[in-house]
Amino acid sequence: MKQISTDRFKVVGPVGIDAEKISKPSLSFWKDVLHRFKKNKLALFGVVILLLLIIMAIFGPYMSGYDYASNDLANKNQAPSGDHWFGTDDLGRDVFTRTWEGARISLFIGIAAALVDLTIGVLWGVIAGYKGGRTDEIMMRLADVLYGIPYLLLVILLMVVLGQSIGTMILAMTITGWINMARIVRGQVLSLKGQEYVLASKTLGAGLSRIMTKHLIPNSMGPILVTMTLTIPSAIFTEAFLSYLGLGLTPPLASWGTMASDALPALKYYPWRLFFPATFICLTIFAFNVIGDGLRDALDPRLRK
Repeated sequence: MKQISTDRFKVVGPVGIDAEKISKPSLSFWKDVLHRFKKNKLALFGVVILLLLIIMAIFGPYMSGYDYASNDLANKNQAPSGDHWFGTDDLGRDVFTRTWEGARISLFIGIAAALVDLTIGVLWGVIAGYKGGRTDEIMMRLADVLYGIPYLLLVILLMVVLGQSIGTMILAMTITGWINMARIVRGQVLSLKGQEYVLASKTLGAGLSRIMTKHLIPNSMGPILVTMTLTIPSAIFTEAFLSYLGLGLTPPLASWGTMASDALPALKYYPWRLFFPATFICLTIFAFNVIGDGLRDALDPRLRK
């Protein structure tokens, strides 16, 4: 048989040392998450909306030149115009200024309630899940008891005892609001505490605080971040709901909820008073929800390529 010459063949691709070179730089976990999050156009649109709302909440109250609490009965219930961009309410107050002043309070309440839920829920869930046994049983049954208390009754009692204020409203939201976060974190910890790296750290003498901060919490950040982004719009909507029931902030403080509550009786004749706060409540809830969905998809290991 005739031997085929090697000159007739050509090597395709890198040869030798070149074959072992990394074709592209490796990505860390969070860089990979950010890269996949950027591919979600709807989530990026939610980020843009949220940034615009935050910028307007910071600078908006100073743009029109009116004070959010100043009454001007001679100009009450005016339609949107060049002087009052969003119109005025039944006391002649500028709706544009009050809308962005309300954005400050509504966003502050939502973020503050979410941070309190995050702190209590993560610590409670990690300790209950890692300790297990009787500690887990006692802690989670206590959480179930708190969760069983009627929410509206608890809010009314707090408002009556402590008075209507931002602090009371945040307290009312967070007394039972952290329980969902605690349950999610506990479930994550139960699946993580049996991993080899956790057992190795424990064998080497690491205490609970180090294992929590170095292993359990960092590896549970995906569900924690997603839950937190969904907690903020829930708190904003709850504030609007409580304000509609008359359990909101005391005048002349403005929030989107109190503005919507005050505007509802005049909806038939002065619809702009309800349109603007309601629109921004919807936009904020939409933005946080699509961001949460984007984070959930970006952090899901099953969607990695």
